[in-house]
Amino acid sequence: MPELPEVEALRLFLTDTAVGQVVARAELASFTCLKTVEPPLTALGGLEVEQVCRHGKFLAVEIGGLWLAFHLARAGWLTWRDPLPERPVAPGKGPLALRVAFAEGAGFDLTEAGTQKRLAVYLVDDLGHVPGIATLGPDPLAEDFDLSGLDAILDASGRAQLKGVLRDQRVLAGIGNAYSDEILHAAKLSPFAAASGLNAAQRRTLYEAIRSELSQAVARASGLATTELKDAKRAGLRVHGRAGQSCPTCGATIAEVSFADSSLQYCPSCQTGGKLLADRRLSRLLK
Repeated sequence: MPELPEVEALRLFLTDTAVGQVVARAELASFTCLKTVEPPLTALGGLEVEQVCRHGKFLAVEIGGLWLAFHLARAGWLTWRDPLPERPVAPGKGPLALRVAFAEGAGFDLTEAGTQKRLAVYLVDDLGHVPGIATLGPDPLAEDFDLSGLDAILDASGRAQLKGVLRDQRVLAGIGNAYSDEILHAAKLSPFAAASGLNAAQRRTLYEAIRSELSQAVARASGLATTELKDAKRAGLRVHGRAGQSCPTCGATIAEVSFADSSLQYCPSCQTGGKLLADRRLSRLLK
């Protein structure tokens, strides 16, 4: 799933390649991905791309005063194509969801692999009309997000598990399954620690891990072609997706907790005092 660093890299890429381009056409291949009716996609024809913004995991492209916003969900992606195929898009069951073609011949495709179609596209005149954007929490890389902001989040979250707090887009915008694992490993905190139970030193360490892990991931991704971002993300992960391998910090074996539709990875030595987390939905530390 694309998270804040990859979406930020896509924002930078589109800023360099798409701003100033004039839209020739926007073609819908998957009717389920478009979540708005008015204005229609045809309204984009002849309008110029003015800017590209990121809101959490959302990308928003301002085109002639309208906003084309999209969330890539778990299996979505953006691919730049130069030139684009000239043949019209044919709606169907393939991975293509939306194509935006520019007058000079280039453009981008939004695609989604798999059978669970969750990619969401909105065309609005105000980003406040996009439900997922309107409810986002603060951006953890924003200049005004400081330790006191994290303190307030942790206190308000009560006994909620830290992993879930970091992933909740209404609490913090942009962190997903992979980078929450990386942040907690860097901070040497259990994914199931109670949010409000962290002491002052742990809170500062967590804050620094959030900022550094995301900033470093953005730096690794910046400047890469869209086709290289997924591999770059995987290469930069220390614990996520590496169950059974050695922890790069201490050499212990990375462990995993599996859920119905996801999993998390952690280092028992670095994060849970050597104890394994029970591999069931309502996990607790084994006694």
